[in-house]
Amino acid sequence: MKHILLGMFVGATLLVSPGCSSTKPGEVNVANGETSSQLEKQEGKSMSDSQDGHSMEQMNHDTHTMENMNHEDNSRTTTEAKLKAPKKLAANQQINLVINIQDTAGKPVNKFDIFQGKLMHLIVVSNDLEHFDHLHPDYKENGRFEVSAKFPTPGEYTLFSDYKPTGQKESLSLTNISIPGSVPLPKNLSKYEETKTLSDTKVNLNLSAPTIKAGKDIKLTFDLKDNKNQTIKDLQPYLGEKGHLLIIKSSSPLTASDYIHAHAIKNTTGENIEFHTNFPKSGTYKMWMQFKHNGKIKTADFWVNVE
Repeated sequence: MKHILLGMFVGATLLVSPGCSSTKPGEVNVANGETSSQLEKQEGKSMSDSQDGHSMEQMNHDTHTMENMNHEDNSRTTTEAKLKAPKKLAANQQINLVINIQDTAGKPVNKFDIFQGKLMHLIVVSNDLEHFDHLHPDYKENGRFEVSAKFPTPGEYTLFSDYKPTGQKESLSLTNISIPGSVPLPKNLSKYEETKTLSDTKVNLNLSAPTIKAGKDIKLTFDLKDNKNQTIKDLQPYLGEKGHLLIIKSSSPLTASDYIHAHAIKNTTGENIEFHTNFPKSGTYKMWMQFKHNGKIKTADFWVNVE
């Protein structure tokens, strides 16, 4: 879906389904946003949805997709997300975005719970999945979130917004934005490499099965070594966990059902970062595994093929 942005600010109204609802895949439209530092001190808020000692049967409570959230009730209020962006958009420049969360009557939803350390998580990807960013919009009260995002090249982008209105389940929404200009030719896929080398870290991906099967649970293990090929043993928590794994299926257009967010298994032995997850459909997926080391957030990306 392309938005033509007119005037100084143009709002796009988007219906947002709760992240864990009986909404069918593909029926959710998405909003943009980022996190608040001022409300992170709310009492009684959970830093993470993950539980200790997960089994493969428990995996669906730790992996968020629109297809594995159908076990929840649908009695909650549906929200609307209205996106505002400047009239003039350009690649590789900071662009200020506003997202207003409202109920279906148009009244602001003004109370949100912290989850995974933030009030809102915003995942920004280009539609060819070459660009990835994980942002946390600032909450400005009265249902208004603000964030500054940079889109490196012209083309189409999808923004996955994740937030939790107080008293409701986690909600996932998405929107699209088009950056004008000459769209670059697509890069060659880094065909299913099992090792990603960052500036000072080598990340190896290991699968619990020789191939990934659609609809089947699988364990993904990431082994981290420094530039001396020594196992890294001093990882720091990132958003309350050992690591986060964002997965998006290569599709056109991207939809909410293409989005998977897996949490690292807690209390695992060794220094590896492990995830249990499930790829609902066959196809090509891109994964971004994020972790914190030496005070810096690092991202290792991998393409995988699901049969």
